[in-house]
Amino acid sequence: MKLFHSINDFHSTKKTILTLGTFDGVHIGHKKILERITQNTENGKYESLVLTFFPHPRMVLQEKSEIKLLNTISEKTKLLEATRIENLIIHPFDENFSRLTAEEFVHSILVDQFQIHKIIIGHDHRFGRNRTANIDHLIAFGTEYGFEVEQITAQEIQDVSVSSTKIRNALNEGNMTLANDYLGYEYFLTGEVVKGKQLGRTIGFPTANIQINEEYKLIPKTGVYVVRALIDNQEVFGMMNIGFNPTVNGQKQTIEVNLFDFDTDIYGKKIEVSLLQYLRDEQKFGSVDLLKTQLNQDKQNALAFVSRLQQ
Repeated sequence: MKLFHSINDFHSTKKTILTLGTFDGVHIGHKKILERITQNTENGKYESLVLTFFPHPRMVLQEKSEIKLLNTISEKTKLLEATRIENLIIHPFDENFSRLTAEEFVHSILVDQFQIHKIIIGHDHRFGRNRTANIDHLIAFGTEYGFEVEQITAQEIQDVSVSSTKIRNALNEGNMTLANDYLGYEYFLTGEVVKGKQLGRTIGFPTANIQINEEYKLIPKTGVYVVRALIDNQEVFGMMNIGFNPTVNGQKQTIEVNLFDFDTDIYGKKIEVSLLQYLRDEQKFGSVDLLKTQLNQDKQNALAFVSRLQQ
């Protein structure tokens, strides 16, 4: 996959079949569109193209927006690359770009820059200044400028339309089953292993503290999770606590992973942690011994989950 950081950097000798949007989460609804694009470009006559944006438009246009995103830029790129899309443009979204009218966008970008043959779009897509144009406007532009428009109907799971907002809500509730079903993969966090207070080591539960630099990344509900970690291409199961360590009067939120049957120095390493199941809420215990007893129970519960997973 070729990656471009501006619309103006993209040039092609072929006409394109494309889609556009924020693609936060690259969930199963998005994948339906992406699969259709790759199917349409299998004959090699056209090039596949995804146009997405950063920052998220709500970060730019809503002054007090506190939206948290399901993917960092690198995570989104990784997920899109796995779909066999040939070209990805991550265009800087700013106020000037947001002021383009629908017709200016279609004429100067889709037609002139992208040499569009066909656009495949979701059922609820809106575009142009103030998001005033919809699928009907796009079809009319297609007739005027000579490109096709294909609309994908709502992807449904148990009669509930999939959206990034619903996935965010599920993660904020600790509902990993629903979130992962909607995503089509396990929600994951990517960060660097840094030194913490090393209190876990003193009670037999050493943890890898994960630092995530992207403040916009959505961190799920506080509590204890069953996880699968990927370090140096090695998969390791474990349990993770997201929270404030109230038993030892922690003051700031941490993300700590206890890896099972793993005893390697990984400080400074990149780690990817997939959240499989929510075990329990974070709670304050009356003593470190009571905390240790609970951690032993958490580990048994986590191992039982992993055992069921591997059957």
